[in-house]
Amino acid sequence: MRCQPFPARAPRFLVSLLAAVVLAGCSAFSPGPGAPVAKRAAALLPVDALILGEQHDAAEHHAIERETVEALASQGRLAALLLEMAEEGNSTARLDRTATEAQVQAALGWNEKAWPWRSYGPAVMAAVRAGVPVVGANMPRARMKNAMADVSLDVQLNGEAYTAQQDAVREGHCKLLPEAQIVPMTRIQVGRDRAMAQAIVKARQPGKTVLLISGAGHATKVLGVPQHLPTDVSVKTVRLQAGGDSPESDEDNKGAYDAVWRTPALPPKDYCAGMRAPA
Repeated sequence: MRCQPFPARAPRFLVSLLAAVVLAGCSAFSPGPGAPVAKRAAALLPVDALILGEQHDAAEHHAIERETVEALASQGRLAALLLEMAEEGNSTARLDRTATEAQVQAALGWNEKAWPWRSYGPAVMAAVRAGVPVVGANMPRARMKNAMADVSLDVQLNGEAYTAQQDAVREGHCKLLPEAQIVPMTRIQVGRDRAMAQAIVKARQPGKTVLLISGAGHATKVLGVPQHLPTDVSVKTVRLQAGGDSPESDEDNKGAYDAVWRTPALPPKDYCAGMRAPA
């Protein structure tokens, strides 16, 4: 399941919910956008897990992800590269660093239709060439039906956050989902976040950093993967944001992420056009 890009306007409650994070994070947005990716990443370390929350169709975000992999791997600090784009149970751990791209895709059970390899292959292969395992972190599709009926997922976030997650699901599906589907689809979202959190716990190594690449909605500290991590796992989150440089955007982001790395805005695009029924 692929939702639309995480809404530029996060729920307003985030600011009040994480006022302490906002205050602590006021300096977390440096170094500035002109700084090399390696320097930006280093400013967030040491940490057990680093989450890069991308906009899936932003080419510059994929370049940043590759550079982050290369920077951490070159320092011997990359424990594993985890991907929302591959399902749990798939891994390159048994492959040699000289493996071909076809072998890597097979090991990850890669879905080219959902996730173009040209976008993610460079970061994946940078990890493989460095001898770092690449691990599928997303909940398998085969488990999604069960997740939709799993009432225990309704209490994994506090009430206010769960309501906000439902709102995010509505927005991510262009407000076109029948209301009866909101709760089941929210359970899937929560289940996916929990699966990615569990993958981080399994992959972490003392003195190294697990890097997770996901959509920005999964990276938010108040709704996403960090909510499901044990308290002894230190995590930093980065939103890779195409455009959106405004005081309101800054205010919301500071409540949800440790840092925002901006890239140029993309051409306007109606992401909901394909979801609307023909007139």
